[in-house]
Amino acid sequence: MTMSRRTMLRLSALGAAALAAPLAAPRLARAADPVKVGALFPLSGGAAPQGQHVSQAIEIAAALVNEQGGVLGRPVQILRRDDESTPAVGVSRANELIGEGVAVIIEGWNSPVTLATQTVIARAGVLDITAISKADQILTGGGNPLAIRLNSSNAQDGRIIAEHLKATGAKRLAFLTQNDAYGNGAQAAIEGELKAIGHAYDKVAEERFPFAQADFRVALTNVRGSNADAIVAINANEGSGLPALIRQARQMRLRGELVTAVGTVAPSVIAVAGEAANGIVGADIYFPNVEPFASNPANRTFVRRAEETIRYTPDKFMALGAAALQVWAMAANELKSLEREAIAKRIRGGAFQGTVLGDITFGADGQLASSHHLFTVKDGRIEVRA
Repeated sequence: MTMSRRTMLRLSALGAAALAAPLAAPRLARAADPVKVGALFPLSGGAAPQGQHVSQAIEIAAALVNEQGGVLGRPVQILRRDDESTPAVGVSRANELIGEGVAVIIEGWNSPVTLATQTVIARAGVLDITAISKADQILTGGGNPLAIRLNSSNAQDGRIIAEHLKATGAKRLAFLTQNDAYGNGAQAAIEGELKAIGHAYDKVAEERFPFAQADFRVALTNVRGSNADAIVAINANEGSGLPALIRQARQMRLRGELVTAVGTVAPSVIAVAGEAANGIVGADIYFPNVEPFASNPANRTFVRRAEETIRYTPDKFMALGAAALQVWAMAANELKSLEREAIAKRIRGGAFQGTVLGDITFGADGQLASSHHLFTVKDGRIEVRA
């Protein structure tokens, strides 16, 4: 039996519409489709060990979220990309993640890379959460009007280092400073806080270096000749640069106390620097086995899972990456939405309970409120000061 001409025309029209549908509108996500999350960190080069650890921590946090039902009833899938600690590469990798349809990008080891990628990610309408990078311009520069950051800023860090220098009576100060937005901003913050708390000092030496530098012998020779009471080392290259600086400083038997910038001395740095790390002073905002974190159920679960899966006790960088994923997931589930602006507004100025970092709050500018603790390295371990 043959079809009528009217029936044939109707079927042809339906077929044409079906073929055109994918072009006319994107396919609606099914409940089982994963929610994609980008993790943009250095996975090669000097900062590769730390970047790998942060990415692994985000994956661990995602697994824990998935065990509780995921985000909007869908599993979270982490897509890793290597920014190579290079701004141009970071922009390229951010565009790759945007093309993959990620709902959020958790990024930021190196401040220049973060500053380069902010505008690209914001323009694409993708939520951008900075986990580690510290430069103050990340929140104030305008590249991302909905900026969010978990790590403490240079401005927050400067106070505790300045207070330590004042408490020890260090008057002759030398600075070894990474010559970029992070390093220069960190030094400016420390010096600004020294003046704010009324501690008079002489800057007897100042040496600046690029992120990738690993030979500091010439700079340290100049510092040694200055007879500084304290040498402030601001180096975010935890994979190779900072351990090399610490070793070379010890080999030259510098007179003054070696004070490192906040958040740069992780257990991985101490492992590479070896015995030379003993005696250095630093400060940080998270320690896995020190209160108030040691008794925090969410942190204990995170630490246990990391030790089981990657045989590594999480450091501050890993905790920040995990908390970034947790906070985003909490906000999305609460709002029942993946919409960038709504989630950003929920986080900025908001409070969250039960994270790896405990109960936390964000300022209206998107900066996480943090508490700093001084520490000394002794016998290859971080000892937090009372």
